[in-house]
Amino acid sequence: MKFGTKVIHAGLAYDSATGAIMTPIYQTSTYVQDGVGNHKGYAYSRTLNPTRHALEKNLAAIENGKFGACFGSGLAAMDCLIKILNPGDEVISTNDLYGGSFRIFTTIFEKYGIKFHFVSMDDTTEIEAKINENTKMIWVETPTNPMMNIIDIEAVSKVAKANDCLLAVDNTFATPYLQNPLDLGADVVMHSVTKYLGGHSDVVMGALICNDEKIAKEIYRIQNSSGAVCGPQDSFLVLRGIKTLHLRVQRHCENGAEVAKFLKTHPKVDKVYWPGFEDHPNHDVAKKQMNDFGGMVSFTLVGNKLDDALNVLKKVEIFALAESLGGVESLIGHPVTMTHAAIPKEEREKTGVIDTLIRLSVGVEDVEDLIADLAKALN
Repeated sequence: MKFGTKVIHAGLAYDSATGAIMTPIYQTSTYVQDGVGNHKGYAYSRTLNPTRHALEKNLAAIENGKFGACFGSGLAAMDCLIKILNPGDEVISTNDLYGGSFRIFTTIFEKYGIKFHFVSMDDTTEIEAKINENTKMIWVETPTNPMMNIIDIEAVSKVAKANDCLLAVDNTFATPYLQNPLDLGADVVMHSVTKYLGGHSDVVMGALICNDEKIAKEIYRIQNSSGAVCGPQDSFLVLRGIKTLHLRVQRHCENGAEVAKFLKTHPKVDKVYWPGFEDHPNHDVAKKQMNDFGGMVSFTLVGNKLDDALNVLKKVEIFALAESLGGVESLIGHPVTMTHAAIPKEEREKTGVIDTLIRLSVGVEDVEDLIADLAKALN
């Protein structure tokens, strides 16, 4: 089954009671049982809800996985996965990653005795230098947020397997339409479903997908025990959003390419970060492991003056100044004061997150209007 068919049909079935073509919203907390322990597969909605269950099966299918689990947010999904570890365990993470990921690692889990190393993953050299007998997980985000760095999942997978480590990949920016980490050797894929999978800026949700039954059992145990699950209404909205994922992401990619090319030629723009450029670091890796280059673009301004960046943010009209990404509408953000404010200045500047860095989530509007909006704001 090809991808466009999968997003619409995989893991789903028409409602047996009514024939409804859309998965019903099972807005219920509990289920009547015929006898003690004798039920139809559902006993309590924290443990399993039919609408959420349909979404979990659909997400697993489009990531070429066997098991899916959905949570109340992307960070709740990360929280579940890190809880697989024990005090004394160590995690090697990319040093350029979403600020919320950095925050949960350093302010929540470090105090429980889990140690995190943040390294460049342009190649595997720094990963291998940090691995020891306590290393239990490697955390990869590719493309990274916000510098759009590309990490070779297959190469990191070989290092992880050689050292008996779990490899977890945040696939939020790429989506399953552009990249399938499980096929490249990852053990677990994480999504902030809030972003491209939902696609309409009306849901907050996270997901984990894997193929290993032992890992899946641990994820389900923690999901049920901690209870950070999503509701049936949100599950329904994401199921609806996923049906157009391939159409939307293709348009995001097309628009992102045009916007990136425009920015690269603008005299007030210093650097543009977009994996589709041949001079982008690890462009060849992106070509190998991705089907296209996505709709996320970051850029800096000549002179690196904070006021210049803030002025651009004020002057755009179609691009909305807002947190998040991946919706049909175009968004503009300032990582230093928004998504990456939790990362200390000296740490974020090492990775290129400077005062004039601006991050765009290029939407599906007419690209001529988007370019005109940016041109006006820059000029």
